[in-house]
Amino acid sequence: MRPLFVFLREPPHIPFVKLHTLGFVISVLLTLASIGLLATRGLNFGIDFRGGIVMEVKVPTPAADLEGMRGTLNGLNLGEVSLQSFGAPNDVLIRLPRQPGDDKAQQKGVETVRATLGPTFEYRRTEVVGPKVGGELIQAGEIATVLAILAIAAYVWFRFEWQFGLGAVVSTFHDVVTTLGLFSLLQLEFNLTTLAAILTIAGYSINDTVVIYDRVRETLRKFKQMPLDGVVDLSLNETLSRTVLTSSVTAVAVLALLLFGGEVIRGFSAAMLWGIIIGTYSSLFIAAPLLLHVKPRRGNEKATPPAGAKPTKA
Repeated sequence: MRPLFVFLREPPHIPFVKLHTLGFVISVLLTLASIGLLATRGLNFGIDFRGGIVMEVKVPTPAADLEGMRGTLNGLNLGEVSLQSFGAPNDVLIRLPRQPGDDKAQQKGVETVRATLGPTFEYRRTEVVGPKVGGELIQAGEIATVLAILAIAAYVWFRFEWQFGLGAVVSTFHDVVTTLGLFSLLQLEFNLTTLAAILTIAGYSINDTVVIYDRVRETLRKFKQMPLDGVVDLSLNETLSRTVLTSSVTAVAVLALLLFGGEVIRGFSAAMLWGIIIGTYSSLFIAAPLLLHVKPRRGNEKATPPAGAKPTKA
């Protein structure tokens, strides 16, 4: 326990600047691999994006047996069925993928589910989501993600300088793309809940980055003659305990959701867990070290006299 106690009380001396080139290489490889996976394998879109059938039912028992219902409906060869409990314990939302064919095929799928569950179930709502609506949702999700990244850049630029804003955009873009690459690699279902997780990841990552940037700016003003690489190293080590503790506590909570939360929020939990890990990594090895290459102003720069100008005497 003593090393951990010392770590919390005293900043370590990890040479982040010496490791930043390796971090850049790993990040570039991860980003290129993710873009390649998205171009070749694509995403496994859920019903929200590719269309399908949504049914809201009330089971006759006090509480719904989701596992039993899922096993029964998966045996109907209607595709992967998603069940979600909401409201009362016996209220269930059933999602079916879009059936091959026209509207009659969709209606046949609904009738098959009703015949299997039986007349004791109360069918409150049935909706068919067409592929056109799914396409509009995909476009809206892309616009929302781009606007979120641009808003983050504008906020950091306004609060600090454009050099900090550039680092925030690069690290956030890296986090979003690698998360999409993970979903493409594992072919996890990508739905509106996952999209919400990605937007949450962007906000979580920038929060960590802003804390580090604030310490960098404070250190720049405090030690005006310290080399920039020393400023970055000192700032990262001084904020490391906060970064690690915050990420660890959040990761434990998300891991519990991933292991025990069930199928409905598995995609959300997986995206959040990966986002916490990659967001912490990008703050330490991308956002802050990138300042070494764009060189923010320190406030002690001397103006360069025009060519041919003679020095004035006091």
